[in-house]
Amino acid sequence: MKKLALALSTGLMVISLSAPAANAQTVRSEAAAHPRIVRAIENLEDAIGYLEAAPNNFGGHKAAAIQASRAAIAELRASLAFRAQQDRY
Repeated sequence: MKKLALALSTGLMVISLSAPAANAQTVRSEAAAHPRIVRAIENLEDAIGYLEAAPNNFGGHKAAAIQASRAAIAELRASLAFRAQQDRY
C-alpha cells in the first residue's frame, strides 16, 4: 500500500506538471479509476531499477529496455493526464 501511495504521489506530480489544467483531485480520481495503469507504472519503475543495478547488459538490450520503459511510463502518465483533462469538461 505504501508503494502504491508513493507511486501515486510521484506519478501525480509528473502528471500535474504535464497537464497543468487538470486539478489534483481529478488526476487522483483517474489513478483510482485505472489501478492497472498505476500498477504498470510501478512495475516498469521497478524493472528500470532492477536493470540499472544489474551487472549484466542482457545481450546489449539493457539500455534499450530502460529507454523503452521510461517512454512507456511517460505515455501511461500522459494517458491518465488526458483522461483527467477530459473529465474536467
